[in-house]
Amino acid sequence: MAEFTVNPTRFDPYKNFKFRVKWDGRYVAGISKISGLRRTTEVIAHREGGDPSSSRKSPGLTEYAPITLERRVTHDQEFENWANKVWSLGASPGVEVSLKDFRKDIVLELYNEAGQLVLAYKIYCCWVSEYQILPDLDANASAIAIEQVKLENEGWERDHSVAEPVEPASKKS
Repeated sequence: MAEFTVNPTRFDPYKNFKFRVKWDGRYVAGISKISGLRRTTEVIAHREGGDPSSSRKSPGLTEYAPITLERRVTHDQEFENWANKVWSLGASPGVEVSLKDFRKDIVLELYNEAGQLVLAYKIYCCWVSEYQILPDLDANASAIAIEQVKLENEGWERDHSVAEPVEPASKKS
């Protein structure tokens, strides 16, 4: 079976450097890195007394790994605003956490080299469990300041409404 049904002559897999993240219906500016989507299902071993000396295995609880988003430090406050919904220092007692809206569903979109949407994943019930507003600062380094959020989530699924696009033919000069 062909790996690419709409573009059967495509040989190269999709690259990992063209993507966007959306929450609250808007694309979030400047995200340069996102950790992979990973889930793990616990293995439950069991056997009966009369079984051979090997166990049977069944699936147990499934856990979804946290997702880390990174971007350069700017004046955009999307990361900070969301992190403050989970915990806001100095808020009145009882309202440090915004129980109403600290969870968000997000969308991760992957694009091909031509900038066409090729895959999308819906990630459910995300909330910020870690927020790093500034990295280690080093006067002897030549690096960009990066902020990070670590998002806990309750699962993700592929958006099957996103179909393989017809890729444009190359322009010959």
